[in-house]
Amino acid sequence: MYITAIDLGSSQIKILVAELNKENQLSLVDVLQLPSNGIKKGEISDLQEIIKILSHIFEEISRISKNALKNIFVNVGGKNIKLQTSKGIIAVSRADNEIYQDDIDRAIKASQAINLTANRKIVHTIIQEYVIDGIDQIQNPLGMHGARLEVNSVIVDAFTPVMNDIYKAIGSNGGDISEMVYNPLAVSNSALSKTHKELGTVAVDIGFGTTSISVFEENKLVSAKVFPIGASNITNDLAIALKCSIDVAEKIKIGHGHALSKEVSLKEKIDLRKFDPGLKSIVSKKFVSDIIEVRLAEIFELIHNELKSIGKTRLPAGVILCGGGAKMEGIADLAKQELKLPVHLAHLESDNFDSLNHDLSSKSEELEFAVACGLLSYGSSRLTEENKLSGWMSGKGVFLSRILKNLIP
Repeated sequence: MYITAIDLGSSQIKILVAELNKENQLSLVDVLQLPSNGIKKGEISDLQEIIKILSHIFEEISRISKNALKNIFVNVGGKNIKLQTSKGIIAVSRADNEIYQDDIDRAIKASQAINLTANRKIVHTIIQEYVIDGIDQIQNPLGMHGARLEVNSVIVDAFTPVMNDIYKAIGSNGGDISEMVYNPLAVSNSALSKTHKELGTVAVDIGFGTTSISVFEENKLVSAKVFPIGASNITNDLAIALKCSIDVAEKIKIGHGHALSKEVSLKEKIDLRKFDPGLKSIVSKKFVSDIIEVRLAEIFELIHNELKSIGKTRLPAGVILCGGGAKMEGIADLAKQELKLPVHLAHLESDNFDSLNHDLSSKSEELEFAVACGLLSYGSSRLTEENKLSGWMSGKGVFLSRILKNLIP
């Protein structure tokens, strides 16, 4: 079975095609990457341009297998996504008070009964815990007994036109979306381990146009947010300060950038003529670093303010950094300074990435593919659950047919 993960980034569209074997292990089949003209701040701004870009990518994917276009998991981001907590309460239906799957489904559906405007749609219903007759912290109530079942959920909803554009972009090219995944949740699937989520941590994904965070504690999602600021803002600042083009500014940022200016010597210089003969000046690397640090400090201030607002400034597992913007030299030290938390760069944490780690590392950097890897992880988990359920239903059907065969003369 093939799974295709599509990360619609503001700078690059990154695609991972993987095969899920019978042992539920992923093996990477292909890595595709193209500039994403037509996406700004995590949302599609030019639908026709994205359709055109995806048509070329999908041609390559179909050469692998047409089935690779059947199970697509794609991210949805931007500033227009909202989170809210919700509670669903139902009376257990059976006389012996045993809780069955249909009771759980009814409780979840009850938690989804929230007021949404006509132009918004639920993306995720994230179960935080179940409560049976006042007893909380229950993860799976199936088979337990009680008269009253409650579920505490986090509902993620998005602006419907944003979701429709993604469906059109992929559907127009013959792709079939299995599920959309909120960007911070996709990142948490690849960048965070179970231990991270249990102890308390924040995953920070610094992308080109946006920065997203997801905060976990006691294995529960506490908060998730997308800020409309990212690595492109650093590039723009450098272009203005150095009076150079965006392309030159990007090269200088990648080749000579450092997030912490105090670590850079005043003696180190950058000859701008090496990037553009029309530029005559020579600038200090420290000057470039000062510009980078100011913008990154602003990003970390936004994150700190969000953590402060939800009362989570002390997270034992600290900060996990990922995204293309996290490749900046010295960024972990700056984040540690600004957030007053331990900071680490992300690496793949999912159990089903055992066979994927080496393949991906040899083709691209893990930091940049955190979202795409998270989508693969999410997708494989969902399809594995569906396969188990369909297998159980198939077995149940065979069992029932045998009974009926014996009963019917």
